[in-house]
Amino acid sequence: MTEHLATTLPGKPTSYSRVTLSRIMTAVDVNLYGTVHGGVLMKFVDDVAGAAAARHSGGTAVTAAIDEIVFSEAVRVGDLVHAYAQVNWTGQTSMEVGVRVMAERWDSAEEEPVRVATAYLVFVGVEVGGAPRPVRPVLPQTPEDEGRWREAEIRRAHRLARRRAIQAARSQPR
Repeated sequence: MTEHLATTLPGKPTSYSRVTLSRIMTAVDVNLYGTVHGGVLMKFVDDVAGAAAARHSGGTAVTAAIDEIVFSEAVRVGDLVHAYAQVNWTGQTSMEVGVRVMAERWDSAEEEPVRVATAYLVFVGVEVGGAPRPVRPVLPQTPEDEGRWREAEIRRAHRLARRRAIQAARSQPR
């Protein structure tokens, strides 16, 4: 939690960044197997994550990386799909946004929604010219938010270690 302390921007609580998007999946969203195409869900995830990042940072934020996206259930035409996003972690100019995607089945609307995907994306706040800009700290409010912060730091450490390892491997003679 020390990286964001150098910024002078006032922090915002985790709840400030929360965004929900919902839509009904239609026939134009399906793949050759008759289920919703993963790319359609990926765009939906990026849209809701981008909205959360922009809300939290108070301006333009762009997708820098997708750390992970896991599809756990197929989505079908007619399903009402909800994507929930929030900022889990912030650095100087970057932030991690967590997304949970749930589906209400069109043919069993009285049943509980089904988790269909989970994702973690990294966004960078940018100025009009495209240069990175400082983002305000996120202030975890609950023990669950604090756990998400710690998990985000683990993902960040792995992402940076992977980048260093790849750069080192590329500098070796082939």
